[in-house]
Amino acid sequence: MTETITPLTAFDDASLDQAFRALTDQVRSATSQLTTAEAQENFRLDWLGRKQGRLKLLSETWLKTAPPEAKKSLGMRFNTLKNEIEAALANEPASAKSSGGPSLDLSLPGIRRSVGVEHPLTRTMREMTAVFAALGYSVGIGPEVESDFYNFEALNFPPNHPARDTQDTLVVAGQESKPLRERLLMRTHTSPVQIRSMVANLPPLRIVIPGKVHRNDESDATHSPIFHQVEGLCVDTNITFSDLKGTLDYAMKAFFGSSVKTRFFPSFFPFTEPSADVQISCPFCGQKGCRKCKFSGWIELLGCGMVDPAVFAAVDARRIENGLEPAYDTKKISGFAFGMGVERIAMMKYGVGDIGQFYSGDLRFLSQFV
Repeated sequence: MTETITPLTAFDDASLDQAFRALTDQVRSATSQLTTAEAQENFRLDWLGRKQGRLKLLSETWLKTAPPEAKKSLGMRFNTLKNEIEAALANEPASAKSSGGPSLDLSLPGIRRSVGVEHPLTRTMREMTAVFAALGYSVGIGPEVESDFYNFEALNFPPNHPARDTQDTLVVAGQESKPLRERLLMRTHTSPVQIRSMVANLPPLRIVIPGKVHRNDESDATHSPIFHQVEGLCVDTNITFSDLKGTLDYAMKAFFGSSVKTRFFPSFFPFTEPSADVQISCPFCGQKGCRKCKFSGWIELLGCGMVDPAVFAAVDARRIENGLEPAYDTKKISGFAFGMGVERIAMMKYGVGDIGQFYSGDLRFLSQFV
């Protein structure tokens, strides 16, 4: 709607106030009619249109004929009128309020949320645990802050063993006044859960123990002060080394493929006797030789052995301390244990060259495993 603008004949304050008061009344009268978005748009074009808007025509007609001394007063009244118009346009139309907000255009494409996936270490640990769970092993968990008894003493580590040194173990400060067996430290392996499980339960016992461990190691491509292990324990009557070999051979085939072979070499661990290191045939080159197996055709993967009788004796001693009957008589029972590093297997499986990449939080690295 465009109206003819009547030129001003007087530019004193009283005449200007009267002229702009009439315009303001028109704006306020029209504001009550702005009940739809269409009405608001028509109102905006009528008053603020760039070509034929009433404010533009008023400015051209009145400012051109105004004497220089009246232009400032006229301009101030124009600004006040413009603010009144913009305030009317800022109010939400009644139709929009009654509809509960702006309409939703269902034809627009949605925003796709990316689906989270397991961290490669979590995935590897879960897959390893699942292999033993399928054999009837239950999952054991325990605290990461352990006492020296569960972490070392019960596992047949002598008091002067190098692993107890602070160069290898992260100990809790202020423990010097306590007896050695009661001093707290960050567990260096998940083996303490084996002791806790035997103290709390009667044989037979079959558990697999995934978890985080801590050692005072310098970070490099293959070492980290924080890493993960999966350990296992089987205790029953007539458990032999053949049972250990059969269990691990099955587990390696289930995890790496049925063509994988295993072989055992004599080793030493304080808590097992006899002990062995286990190698598997390289699943990546079929024993032809590659960088992952250092061109030997074999990869050393884990340690294992028959549970040392001294460990069973320590368990029974703790059971007696706790008011329980001894239950791990080596004349009646035996068992085996094993343990492997999750990071080592994950690095081998996914072709990762630096263990630190697992902990960097770099999405460019982690997104490869989606």
